[in-house]
Amino acid sequence: MTPRSGPAPVPLAAFDAAPDLADAILRWHHWLADERRASAHTLAAYGRDLAAFLTFLTEHQGGQAGLAELGALTAADVRAYLARRAADGLERSSTARALSTLRSFFRFLDRRGLVKNAALAAVKTPKLPKSVPKALSVAEADATLDEAKGEDASAPWIGLRDAAILCLLYGCGLRLAEALGLRRRDAPLEAGTLTVTGKGNKTRQVPVLPQVAEAVGAYLAACPYRQAPEDALFLGARGGPLNPRLVQRKMETLRAALDLPERATPHALRHSFATHLLAGGGDLRAIQELLGHASLTTTQRYTAVDAERLLAVYAKAHPRAKGSAAAASVRPPPTPPSPSRGEGE
Repeated sequence: MTPRSGPAPVPLAAFDAAPDLADAILRWHHWLADERRASAHTLAAYGRDLAAFLTFLTEHQGGQAGLAELGALTAADVRAYLARRAADGLERSSTARALSTLRSFFRFLDRRGLVKNAALAAVKTPKLPKSVPKALSVAEADATLDEAKGEDASAPWIGLRDAAILCLLYGCGLRLAEALGLRRRDAPLEAGTLTVTGKGNKTRQVPVLPQVAEAVGAYLAACPYRQAPEDALFLGARGGPLNPRLVQRKMETLRAALDLPERATPHALRHSFATHLLAGGGDLRAIQELLGHASLTTTQRYTAVDAERLLAVYAKAHPRAKGSAAAASVRPPPTPPSPSRGEGE
């Protein structure tokens, strides 16, 4: 198999397969690596998923599988595999990925005339629970912004840069890519509004608080590089556009320094922006516009976060709820349905 950096690929010997199927697996791996340019992590994950499925088939059918056996598989066989994974306590998200791996492999076999089988098309992907946005508390968000300013003593301007970026994420609800996509000419140096280009190349207007404008101004005043209007607003240590991974590492450092939870990521500040607006009485439709969500369905997930917060306050403060098993059983209301699908956050 083609060597790749990162996790080691699953060795061919680990696949419980007849020679003709083993040869097809090797060809599939080379196709993923060389033509699809799959990452080492993806190759390793796909290999583990397929190896686990073939091990199940050997037990399920009482013999090693080859191409002929794959062609004869039924939807019932695939459902038996999913049932085994459920019985083993594997997460639905993991099973959904495993099913995606099998579909990828069977498409490869079909396109090369090796196996044609529609059994997988008859099996539905396990429904995944909708995740609830993971926001920080107001105190945690404030502490993060304050700590970011003085984190880099050797180059104070870098601390001011990082603080300005985090202020934009929390103060304006920007995605990290949106903040790093700003040009020098876009710099919000006064309170007012900022035009942001988000997903799908859609633009929206977001308000700029005086504190955000002040943070951006402080960064630009300290930045040692001269910038043309079309240059990136946020620069790296060598003067080039800032890599988003450096902002993520900054948050990792702040998490350790402030003893913040694992959910404290750059994107969590955007979640916090929406959650804190909603908790303060913000209109859901207005928050949708500020976040740049195509559908209200996506924004409505923040109502679950606020409901959990209110229930936690109730359970802690109400005299009849303290220590009550009934309080522990309270659940936030379900997110209302919407006829349209939402885009990513």
